[in-house]
Amino acid sequence: MLGVVCINVTRNLLFVLCLQYCSKMADDDDLETGAYKWEGEYEKTWEALREDESGSIQTSIDDIVQGAKRRRLLERPTNVRLGMMRHLYVVIDMSNVMNDQDLRPTRQLCTLKLMEQFIEEYFDQNPISQIGLIVASNKRAKKLTDLSGNFRRHIAAILEAREIVCTGDASLQNSLVLCLKSLRHMPAHTSREVLIILGSLTTCDPGDINATIQQLKASNIRCSVIGLAAEVYICSKLCKETGGKYEVIIDESHYRDILLHFVNPPPAMPNSESSLIRMGFPYHELSSSGSSAEMPSVCMCHLDNTCGQGFGSKGYFCPQCKSKYCELPVECKACGLTLVLAPHLARSYHHLFPLELSKEVKISECLPDITHCYSCLSKFRDETLYRCEQCFSIFCMDCDLFSHETLHSCPGCANKPPDMH
Repeated sequence: MLGVVCINVTRNLLFVLCLQYCSKMADDDDLETGAYKWEGEYEKTWEALREDESGSIQTSIDDIVQGAKRRRLLERPTNVRLGMMRHLYVVIDMSNVMNDQDLRPTRQLCTLKLMEQFIEEYFDQNPISQIGLIVASNKRAKKLTDLSGNFRRHIAAILEAREIVCTGDASLQNSLVLCLKSLRHMPAHTSREVLIILGSLTTCDPGDINATIQQLKASNIRCSVIGLAAEVYICSKLCKETGGKYEVIIDESHYRDILLHFVNPPPAMPNSESSLIRMGFPYHELSSSGSSAEMPSVCMCHLDNTCGQGFGSKGYFCPQCKSKYCELPVECKACGLTLVLAPHLARSYHHLFPLELSKEVKISECLPDITHCYSCLSKFRDETLYRCEQCFSIFCMDCDLFSHETLHSCPGCANKPPDMH
């Protein structure tokens, strides 16, 4: 009888907890939309597909794809202060759920493959920023790499992570605490961010995660989550409290689009400081022989390395304390000066003054002799084209996206003399 009573009490307790959780979710939905989720109407997404004269829906599909690609440019914030010096920790779930095969070949391998692309694109768009990697498994959080601006080190760590066996449960709180310990000491004028890739629907935490969320909020640390399975309430609360974004993927293609969305620098936090930053431009010693060569020494990047890597006379030397480094950008460990190269600052310039969006025009509005894209010289196949408002050159959609996301300059404006603009 005692066993039956205990079981009934446990069931009732679980039932009450489920009711409280559903009530909380319903309250949130009620506040946001004014109605419960289950009271809303069906989203009739199939109505967006229209057949053309030949009975094909390919035209509608192409329009949807074009709209999705174009939306990335339209969603970028304008006339806002951006956090261009970023310190980002990426937390990767390595619990047993990452062995699932809903992403091919597994969630783990698919995530690591996309992370390689993300890291390369991140440093291409944010040359004076840093990134670090953390894995969460067996209720613990472990650093793969510290915050660094050397993308090769992070790529090597990602390749080694393929051999990690995904076991146990993920701990969201332990991962956040580990990020908090490092990011809270970063300069106040930088952007402190955490991006969590979570495949688990549960988290095994040692304490009150709500207190940890408040500490992150007080430290101006923006937390974002990419869910691989479904939306989790605590992740939604974490993102809402810290000013981050919460996205749940649909498939691998959608996963990649969401991940690359975090490449662009986010708007700066409202209470972040503004200050002038002292930067040093180190001189680069290339020759290891001759009278002007520096004395062989170990670079500051590899002080803890016992294999002899980083020893020699080549490297970048701090103009203030003469400390040697083999990679840039970096903060000098001896004098604290931020060491960069001129191209790093030049590549960050386009975030301050982005290329103006092109105007959408129909092919029927163009002159009869304009039948090919100004950039790739291919014949127009789409009805919607894009015109630069400065030089009035006409581009196809792919070239327009390439100009805004990669070149950050208009090929037509760059090819014409200033007096013809």
